[in-house]
Amino acid sequence: MKTQRDLLVSGASGFVGKNLIGYLNPGSYLIKPLNLRADWKEDLTGDVSAIIHLAGKAHDLRKVSRSEEYYQVNYELTKQLYDAFLQSKARKFIFISSVKAAADSVDGVLKEDRRPDPQTHYGKSKLLAEEYIRAQPLPEGKSYFILRPCMIHGPGNKGNLNLLYKLVATGIPYPLAAFDNKRSFLSVDNLCFVIKEIIGRDDIPGGTYNLADDEALSTNDLIRLLSEALGKRARLWKIPAALVEGLARAGDKLHLPLTTERLHKLTESYVVSNENIKLAIKKDLPLSARDGIIKTGRAFKNA
Repeated sequence: MKTQRDLLVSGASGFVGKNLIGYLNPGSYLIKPLNLRADWKEDLTGDVSAIIHLAGKAHDLRKVSRSEEYYQVNYELTKQLYDAFLQSKARKFIFISSVKAAADSVDGVLKEDRRPDPQTHYGKSKLLAEEYIRAQPLPEGKSYFILRPCMIHGPGNKGNLNLLYKLVATGIPYPLAAFDNKRSFLSVDNLCFVIKEIIGRDDIPGGTYNLADDEALSTNDLIRLLSEALGKRARLWKIPAALVEGLARAGDKLHLPLTTERLHKLTESYVVSNENIKLAIKKDLPLSARDGIIKTGRAFKNA
């Protein structure tokens, strides 16, 4: 009797893909990378259990990407892959979207029932893909899962958290400790846990789910946790917020590195609810927010 289930994974060579493949039990799953830049449709003609669509064009913080690139990769390729899924034998389609498909800024706590209002081409292209998936009639026996993670971190990640880690590693004090904010993060281990639950069980309802660790953390918390991972004492400078805001306004006029926009990005809050996904899987996430950040910090240290 065959117990091994075939999984097709786009973006298998990326940060999340590498962690996911390492997380899944190779004795239970035969994982096949799906290269969307090649002729991939033949890969869907076999005995595929689920398609995990990780590939996409990430948010370009340097703002040098052409807008059409987001729609071609995040929308058009997702549309083509989902159409192929509907015609295939695969039963589950897991699309990694983003909380940015719902909102670029959050007052309070972001939940799935918020009316989406993305402001960037990245968020808009992800939302278009979500809307297309939801609009298609589902054949009997098939289901889709749209997962909206917040900022993902873990071994191999080279995003903003890595930049903050490098600041801590230099011993330079963090100068914005007077600002109190809260942000949600998502350990890649918790993301992989949710994906494994979805592909391994048939009692989880399909739909759209936000993904985040249980606890939102302040930037000061991050500095402390990354310092702990390094075996250092956290260095936090509480320069008066009014003074920093004045310097940022001066930066707007003098074209300095610190501007009001950058200050807002560094100190804003963005809290995401994970209540619905936890209700759906009926389990707690395996890694706390604090333990996840320390694990990521230690991975940065040993890289």
